[in-house]
Amino acid sequence: MDSIRIVGGQPLHGEIPIGGAKNATLPLMAAGLLTEERLTLTRVPRLADIETMAELLAQHGIAVERCGNDGRSLSLGGAITNTEAPYDIVRKMRASILVLGPLLARMGEARVSLPGGCAIGTRPVDLHLKGLEQMGAVIELEAGYVVARVAGRLRGATIIFPTVSVGATENLLMAASLANGQTVLRNAAREPEIVDLCHCLVAMGARIGGIGTGELVVEGVDRLHAATHAIIPDRIETGTYACAVAITGGDVVLRDARVDHLGAVSRVLEEAGIGVTEVPEGVRVRRLNGLHGADVMTEPYPGFPTDMQAQFMALMAVAEGASMITESIFENRFMHVSELTRMGARVNVHGASAIVRGVPSLTGAPVMATDLRASSSLILAGLAAKGETVVSRVYHLDRGYEDVEGKLSAVGAKIERISE
Repeated sequence: MDSIRIVGGQPLHGEIPIGGAKNATLPLMAAGLLTEERLTLTRVPRLADIETMAELLAQHGIAVERCGNDGRSLSLGGAITNTEAPYDIVRKMRASILVLGPLLARMGEARVSLPGGCAIGTRPVDLHLKGLEQMGAVIELEAGYVVARVAGRLRGATIIFPTVSVGATENLLMAASLANGQTVLRNAAREPEIVDLCHCLVAMGARIGGIGTGELVVEGVDRLHAATHAIIPDRIETGTYACAVAITGGDVVLRDARVDHLGAVSRVLEEAGIGVTEVPEGVRVRRLNGLHGADVMTEPYPGFPTDMQAQFMALMAVAEGASMITESIFENRFMHVSELTRMGARVNVHGASAIVRGVPSLTGAPVMATDLRASSSLILAGLAAKGETVVSRVYHLDRGYEDVEGKLSAVGAKIERISE
């Protein structure tokens, strides 16, 4: 099992390339189930979760091939030969549930294992299932599987989400694209990844109104067709490397990143004393006049993303003053706290909030990653710490970040992967 070794204290300078968004790529790959024709995705990152989704689609009968001169494109297509998503694949990644809507819309049936993934909360799929039932599906739970059927085609419906759900919005959006009639999704998620999925579906022939708003109106069509779509840059990778620059006191251009996708992240970083500016190459990040404590509460987009909470906590651990970080999206998402305190961070958790009192410096230590974003928070802490930090169980990291050690070492970090 690989580990990552870091010797901290090196300011970062230079340029870091930002890859395609993992959280956009996974639903876009699932959209390949909606047509018999080829869907080509460009700017595809090389990540473990992408390979897991490719494995899942392959067992449904969809051929997934790397293509393009740089190997950064995926071509998907083929006849669906199997409508079951088995536990041994789905357990690896929660996003696997995104095949449910497309399979049901295209084939009229699906048997999908209840999903796994990071152990950061229950994240129930009830909003997915209730929405599909409103569209005419009959759904049963059998031995850990969601078994869904519909007579004929799904039918349009007005679905009001009681809470904002990215996954449910994506699943029902894809299902609605092939439904009979009009579907209205109210209180829909507005994340850039949702907008990206809408644009891809429109390129495939879907009819979607209200893109980028909390109300999506989908006029179902009989079929979708081939398309080529470029995936947006990863805003969480952007935010993570922005925190890396901030925590080391560096000055780095994040190539291809987009300020307009960062939402509250750029505002909070600026409040903490970090310059975040748009430049022709992407986004320039630099520490301006010290690092100051700032309060955040995780919220749906354009609020502060839950996927940036752990990284921001590492940053606040060395900021001047105190910060309050409140997690309103997932329970169990403070598992990185115990590892940060091993490195000298002063963090007190009270229910859904954590009080972080900044210290002058952290100290390197052996630490263990508990989930994807916790992994990156420990990498950040190691960059700022005195001495050596070894982060174990970095297979979590590989699910969502490509070549972290390569990208960071290229801008001055002392970091290497240790393979056991």
